[in-house]
Amino acid sequence: METKKIFDYQVDDNMALFVLIKGADVRIAKNGKKFIAFTFADRSGEISAKFWDASEQDIELFEAGKVVFLQGKRETYQQNPQIKIYKLRLATEMEPADPSLYLQSAPESTQDMEKELDEVIFEITNPNWNRIVRYLLKKYHAQFFSFPAAKKNHHDFAGGLAFHTLSILHLAQSVVKEYPGLNAPLLYSGVILHDLGKSLELSGPVATVYTVPGNLLGHIVLVDEEITEACDKLGIDKMSQDAILLRHMIVSHHGLLEYGSPVRPHLLEAEILHHLDDLDASIMMMNKALDHTAPGEYTERIFGMDGRNFYRPTEDGSLAKPE
Repeated sequence: METKKIFDYQVDDNMALFVLIKGADVRIAKNGKKFIAFTFADRSGEISAKFWDASEQDIELFEAGKVVFLQGKRETYQQNPQIKIYKLRLATEMEPADPSLYLQSAPESTQDMEKELDEVIFEITNPNWNRIVRYLLKKYHAQFFSFPAAKKNHHDFAGGLAFHTLSILHLAQSVVKEYPGLNAPLLYSGVILHDLGKSLELSGPVATVYTVPGNLLGHIVLVDEEITEACDKLGIDKMSQDAILLRHMIVSHHGLLEYGSPVRPHLLEAEILHHLDDLDASIMMMNKALDHTAPGEYTERIFGMDGRNFYRPTEDGSLAKPE
């Protein structure tokens, strides 16, 4: 009999299962006592929970990256799923205590993603862009194919960075077919490198946190520095048009200054990259929430979608009755 996972439990169900502590943030309650804001995870998804009146021993014991046996109750708070904790203890060596057992992963294997990416790189016919892309992918190969694309929200699973990149490449190839005048090598190079800085911004897939460089600089600055360093290593003038165009693709891909880009897109291909990146991330966030939503109901409010929730239509075409 298969062990039940987090989202196999319905609201008001009592729960008893092993989960990974994906996040454990220590906070102060209104009464002045400490509590732990947990994010628990398994291969069905992630869910939040609060451990009230946490002692220093609890804080030291229940760290992110550890597997615990959780007893509690599935609830909903402000339209978001959460768990009310009854009991919590660390998994023993005789129990399924390997964190990798609880990680969600990309729906494609690393080998398939590598092969697909290599095929696209052959379409980057500009020799400077091709060399830079190959150099940086080789340098950060392990991180690129194993890291998530974010701490939470979109593609926040092992291999999510590579899968997100490939998803945007698929969209970019469709756009290139529709608009033949585009600079496809520049667009593809920008897509492949746009989030590569997350290899330095994030800590990894198990208990993902932002590194110090990630917090203080961010992935846009980090990958721009990597491109300029690659130019030096490869004997490419970092102030040449090729280098500047590629760097602009990266630094403008968030689209707006308030979203972290130092400049807005000023190339057609940069504008396309921004919209394709936003589209892929948005679809992933919505699908992630809809997967845990019954027909005729709304998802939880999605932070990365301006706090909006989304309706999942019923399969028989009838509108859900108002509560």
